[in-house]
Amino acid sequence: MTARDWMEQGTKLFLTAVDRLSDEDFDEPTDLPGWSRRHLIAHVHYNAEALRRLVHWAATGEERRMYASREQRAEEIETGARLPAGELRGRVRQSAQALAYDLDALSAEARTREVVTAQGRTVPASEIPWMRAREVAVHTVDLKAGYGFDDLPAGFTAALAVDAVRKRAASGEAAPLAAWLTGRTAQAPTLGPWL
Repeated sequence: MTARDWMEQGTKLFLTAVDRLSDEDFDEPTDLPGWSRRHLIAHVHYNAEALRRLVHWAATGEERRMYASREQRAEEIETGARLPAGELRGRVRQSAQALAYDLDALSAEARTREVVTAQGRTVPASEIPWMRAREVAVHTVDLKAGYGFDDLPAGFTAALAVDAVRKRAASGEAAPLAAWLTGRTAQAPTLGPWL
């Protein structure tokens, strides 16, 4: 399967999870510090809009960053979290559809153009579907609406594990992680902030 396939599957699973929630369930907390389900759903909506800016950059060459600043990103999420549940449901669904449409319209040449992620990494636009697949799949689990990592495609979770190990290794956590993953210690390492 491709990252685009995983993005599609993850999006369907996320939207199904959102649809399982009652309006009152939106107010329940998540394990993400300070975030209710409302915040999480708003974040996924605005993430789609941010990735659409990168797609526009790749398609036109006109630079559009995902977010103007961390403060702008945080304010978007807070604003979205205050929306009525029905409106938030509609927005997260609409932005997911719009991102899929925009990605499918990208030319082969545009997919090779470089864009800059919110973390400051320069990547080809062809990486955007993986970025979105990761976002919707992990946050489906974070919603606590009956889905876990076992419900995600095996190929996706394998790619996610490799991606997470690379990021952890790059942040200086390789040695304790390698010891644990190779069975040389039974104690899982204490890791840095969530990815």
